[in-house]
Amino acid sequence: MKYTSTRNPELHVTAAQAIAQGISEEGGLFVPESFPAADLNEMLHLDYIGRAKYVLSRFLTDFTEEEIAECAELAYAAEKFEFDTPAKVVSLDSHGENKHILELWHGPTCAFKDMALQILPHLLTKSLKKTADGKTAVILVATSGDTGKAALEGFKDVPGTEMIVFYPENGVSPMQKRQMNTQEGGNVCVCAIEGNFDDAQTGVKKIFTDEAVKAALKKNNKMFSSANSINWGRLLPQIVYYFSAYLDLVNAGKVELGDAINVVVPTGNFGNILAAYYAKQMGLPVKKFICASNSNNILTDFIRTGVYDKKREFHTTISPSMDILVSSNLERLLYHLCGKDSEKLTSWMNALATGGNYTVDADTADAVTELFYGGCCDDRQTVETIRRVFCEDDYLCDTHTAVAMHVYGTYCRETGDETPTVIVSTASPYKFSDSVLNAFNADKPEDEFEEAALLSEMTGTEIPLPILALQGKAVRFNNLCAADEMPGFVMKTIGV
Repeated sequence: MKYTSTRNPELHVTAAQAIAQGISEEGGLFVPESFPAADLNEMLHLDYIGRAKYVLSRFLTDFTEEEIAECAELAYAAEKFEFDTPAKVVSLDSHGENKHILELWHGPTCAFKDMALQILPHLLTKSLKKTADGKTAVILVATSGDTGKAALEGFKDVPGTEMIVFYPENGVSPMQKRQMNTQEGGNVCVCAIEGNFDDAQTGVKKIFTDEAVKAALKKNNKMFSSANSINWGRLLPQIVYYFSAYLDLVNAGKVELGDAINVVVPTGNFGNILAAYYAKQMGLPVKKFICASNSNNILTDFIRTGVYDKKREFHTTISPSMDILVSSNLERLLYHLCGKDSEKLTSWMNALATGGNYTVDADTADAVTELFYGGCCDDRQTVETIRRVFCEDDYLCDTHTAVAMHVYGTYCRETGDETPTVIVSTASPYKFSDSVLNAFNADKPEDEFEEAALLSEMTGTEIPLPILALQGKAVRFNNLCAADEMPGFVMKTIGV
């Protein structure tokens, strides 16, 4: 298995090279040159670790069987997750056999990013040994909330790595901010930026492709890498939980093996839903990908029109991990759907960078709408959905999962589609207690931990242990910089 860049068809690298480097030198993203077929029967009775080994081995052909096994077993060890499976499926009985919630937030940071960022450090360190001649990997992360903490937790004190996380100063929840700024580990650093997530993400991408900065790192035996979903090592593990959810439903008698499902994903940077598309390319029977957005509905508009236009108002919402106007992983999808035409793809990406928008050709637009449905909702609808789902199903969801629930309801009303559906739940409601409490008309206390306690009391649900453990932890990081100061901050932090 080789990998190429979305913007350079002449490039052919190994999995280890793609993971170690993170992003191609010309700014493109690494993609597999082909998709291996998966046999559902072979995975049906495996546990989650077994399914992870199965999927990863099809793509990491330059890794030994023992290396892949070690990565999976260390990442998904029972003591790291709340249940016997890291990816728990909950069926909502009031909707018959049709609606199933894939809970991906029972790991150490209470967000779905744990599913990939518990294994990425192991994949990356093994990749560095194969490709980087002893260089230290400087890992830069732009986060809209959950990736930052999950990456910090995954990489803390990992030898041969240094990590800097940038987040929008006013674009994450109080609990997300506390999770990051209290992070332990001698090799990590956190910095808020004046701006939104797109400013942070653009800043990181510019640093990655800055020749002077790269030369300075090389002189000091360092290299850049990424823990964002632009890194293939972040995206690949996410494929696993779609197979696992489907096979768990088969084993539970909810779905017949071979029958199709729909997948609903609250979407920001497009990595999570892209992983579901990649699972389909391997043979997972998916009928429709339902892409759910909040008020930053750029993906909804794109799916419906074929026009991607970031020149619009940016909304700071109660589902902050989706407050994104440049969804980086959409580039990978468009590469596959436009016939792997790198020249055409590059022209779209350049148009986005220079003019703020692009329009795909009719064939690509038709391919998108055949596979995807796009929908959105605002904060008021999000809060109403949290209240309704709790009243109807006795199920408490966070502000991102609620967006997915709302959009799925709209999709069903518009289409009448009764296909069994997996709705991806991306975070614990206790990471957003302040916003979730709005659904219950509560008089909210000032302190985020008192808010969590009140939410627990009102709903009869338990506060996750990783959230409780934050109380009383000392704040380590209070850094703040402008977006154009990010390169200087990086150089100073890593001593170059």
